[in-house]
This record gives sequence, structure tokens and C-alpha cells, in this order.
Amino acid sequence: MAPKERRSLVFGKFDQLGVNATMELINDQDPVTLRSQFELEKPNLFSWETLESGPEVWRVAVTKLKTKHGAGHCCGACGG
Repeated sequence: MAPKERRSLVFGKFDQLGVNATMELINDQDPVTLRSQFELEKPNLFSWETLESGPEVWRVAVTKLKTKHGAGHCCGACGG
């Protein structure tokens, strides 16, 4: 799968997760770039746990902590 398609798929699935739900990602290389993208695009909305760190397989658990404000979504942090 091309990196651009893979990134869209991962972020789309993450957006579909309910709060506190976790998805596991398995890759044949270190997903450090993907983590950086999450930190830029989803700051404070996820946790990242490394389950296996190579050299042949990398596994991470990404948990959705809350949702963004707007369009009927509230994370509850501001009380609004």
C-alpha cells in the first residue's frame, strides 16, 4: 500500500474510533513518521504505546483519548 493511502486509511480509522477505543498498527518498519503526523494533526487526542519494536515487526497501540471540539463534539475539558 502506498504511504499516502496508508496514512489516509490509518487516520480515517482513528477518526471512527470511540473515545478510549484502541487500534493496533503493525508495520515492517518503525512508524516514527506516522507518530509525528499524529502529534501534529491530533495533539492531545491520542496515546501511543509501543508493543513491539522490530527489527522485523513494529506494533503500536493507538488509543483515542477524546475528540475535537466542533460539529457537535466536545472533549469535556472546558466544561462547555
